[in-house]
Amino acid sequence: MAPTIAVVQPQPHRQPPSSAADEEVLRRRNEELERELKKSLEREDKMKQELQRTWERLRVAEEAEERLCTQLGELEAEAVDQARAYRARFLGLMDQLSAAQKLLQASSASLPSSQ
Repeated sequence: MAPTIAVVQPQPHRQPPSSAADEEVLRRRNEELERELKKSLEREDKMKQELQRTWERLRVAEEAEERLCTQLGELEAEAVDQARAYRARFLGLMDQLSAAQKLLQASSASLPSSQ
């Protein structure tokens, strides 16, 4: 026996007759959704503006950071130069003191002792 296929005719979709009350409910719901959409779009616009302000503050902060880093580098270079100059001066004074001590020792050694 051969298989059989049943064909079902689709029924046309019928909406139940809508009453004035149903239409009023749908109209109010539509108005509510439109108000929510408007509020949502306003919030989105505010968030975009806030993001733009934040982005600008970030840009200003990054520029300030770059300037501070440059200034810090210049100050570090100046500090190194000052430390080198101080060290050179310190070593020069130590040499002078050492030479003076040697002179004093040599002169006290050449003086006759009075014992």
